[in-house]
Amino acid sequence: MSDSRPSDFDVTGTVQVSCPHTVCEAVHDIFAQLYPDHSFDKIAAAFEVFRRLFVGELPGFRGCDTVYHDMQHTLDMTLAMTRLIGGWEKAHEPEEQLGFENASLGIVTALFHDSGYIVKDDDDQSLNGAEYTRVHITRGANFLRQYLPTIGLDDLVEHAAEIIHFTGYEKAVDEIETEDPKHRVVGMLLGTADLMAQMADRCYLEKCRDRLYSEFVLGGVAVQQDGANTNVTYESGLDLLKKTPEFFDTVSRDRLDGAFEGVHKYFRDWFGGEDPYHYSLQQNLSFLERILEHGDWSILRRRPPVFTHSGEAQLEDTQEMVALRLKDIQAAVD
Repeated sequence: MSDSRPSDFDVTGTVQVSCPHTVCEAVHDIFAQLYPDHSFDKIAAAFEVFRRLFVGELPGFRGCDTVYHDMQHTLDMTLAMTRLIGGWEKAHEPEEQLGFENASLGIVTALFHDSGYIVKDDDDQSLNGAEYTRVHITRGANFLRQYLPTIGLDDLVEHAAEIIHFTGYEKAVDEIETEDPKHRVVGMLLGTADLMAQMADRCYLEKCRDRLYSEFVLGGVAVQQDGANTNVTYESGLDLLKKTPEFFDTVSRDRLDGAFEGVHKYFRDWFGGEDPYHYSLQQNLSFLERILEHGDWSILRRRPPVFTHSGEAQLEDTQEMVALRLKDIQAAVD
């Protein structure tokens, strides 16, 4: 791939999505264009709570230790969400626009959509947040209920706690309850931003192989045990990559163009006809298809930084945990 942007920059190469302050400024700039008469203070406060939560400064929490769902992913997704909101607002007449309150709902929920991976200080049962993979959405909803009132966003709590489910699979999309049709739009934009941002990440393929597979092992997704029965979904990080084209086809059909009603098109409205997210995503898939065709995995060699509370050390710690978990699973099978 010829893309030369730094690995922690967004698809346009202009925003460093590993830095909360930089992304906060970028989101503020967009909101200033869309809603010039409204204060950004509460959203800025949400960014600060997010930062403290992920770096381990928020009392009661250990900080982010998931190497795929790290700080960069959330910030990248939040920026994508803001651009989708901007595209929606540009494409619609005033009565159909989301407006400042609903846009704020979307941004705050985006910031905390993966808060459910963060381990609490008093949790003696979990070694890594990835162990919450199957329930992290519900845990994230609980976090929103607890912390949004502390920054004066009480009125968004229950709406945010529901639309966060558009980013996961704990509820079917048609079972997510929204009081206002515009809240459902916000949810569809949210789910779309989550999927598109990560698949358009410059190092998406390496992160799937080296990080997402690890989280899937720790979260009981790669290998499921039911009594004496063991079901292997992903044998390795490479096996996960081999199944990624099929995953993309399914996600595109069932979620992006299905349940989410193709709202990814509003990237084009924001960018004036282009969609850099779709372009970067297709670059990743094309590169993967060439690798699969020739079987040369050696060219997949990027080593992007990790943005967890302990940085690069977390990747090594996670890999050690995965090795032990796989060893325990093998011992149980034998």
